[in-house]
Amino acid sequence: METPAFLDRDRPDVPDLVVPGGVTPFYLQGRPVRGRLVRLGVLTDVLLTRHDHPNVVNRLAGKALALVAGLASALKFQGAFSLQIKGDGPVTMLVADCTDTGALRFYARTDDDALDALLQDTPNPTDRDLLGNGYMALTVDQGPDMERHQGIVDLAGDDLAAMATHYFSTSEQHACWIYLCCTMTDAGWRAGGLVLERIAGEGGTHVVGDEDADASWETATILASTLSTKEVLDDTLPSATLLHRLFHQEDLHVSQPRALAYGCRCSRARLANVLEGFDTDDLDHMCQDDGQIVMTCEFCNHDFRFPRKDIAPRSA
Repeated sequence: METPAFLDRDRPDVPDLVVPGGVTPFYLQGRPVRGRLVRLGVLTDVLLTRHDHPNVVNRLAGKALALVAGLASALKFQGAFSLQIKGDGPVTMLVADCTDTGALRFYARTDDDALDALLQDTPNPTDRDLLGNGYMALTVDQGPDMERHQGIVDLAGDDLAAMATHYFSTSEQHACWIYLCCTMTDAGWRAGGLVLERIAGEGGTHVVGDEDADASWETATILASTLSTKEVLDDTLPSATLLHRLFHQEDLHVSQPRALAYGCRCSRARLANVLEGFDTDDLDHMCQDDGQIVMTCEFCNHDFRFPRKDIAPRSA
């Protein structure tokens, strides 16, 4: 059995931070609408500042974290929801994932020369400017004993919310309305969002007719469109209050909030196991002048150092 993260003594010294009400699920009684309000709070700043990315990349990464946090909160089993984007823009890869327990992590790879050139011409680039042309993959991992579910679509739209909406409309044939935001505030980086899903019914009460369902869905998206970035990122504004502002006339039912946490799952033991899979020549090639092999976790940006003399291939 795998050692739980909080008992793994080989894990790096990373923040032990939990945001108790990071995701607030809700539904509109008798209407084909359910959703999640996502507010990462101070967790945003802790996650983003582990990396040395320009602000434009941090904004994109913060929105990706808010997206996977909202989608993972709907999981009914132990597992994780991950987002991967590969493109030909300055941000060549973006990965973010969140477990069913709310553990978040991300990493981004950039072409620094291409990014500098873009920012010289376009100081405020769109998400699409940063990513270019490529694809988005969303993956549901249900654990080692279950088959993973993955959908892949081409990037479409100028911002990440539009790209995700396009994914659900084409890959899943599922109507969604998504709003994502991330910015630097006086209190540090903050990110959040709102995800609405159109469903057949909620809570087993009743299913409205098609015409009424269309009208209810349209009303919900119009009301959601009044949401502002300032409201989402305001640490002093309770989530239940914000949802009441939006949907109080739509028979709003707020469910139990779910926690989000700093969630890199790397460990020295796991990486040592990876190194033991290399042959002697490869290990010697990786060894630095000081006799150490250095492996960096791209998610938490922590360097693990292994004395070469302590690492031997399993076949040896």
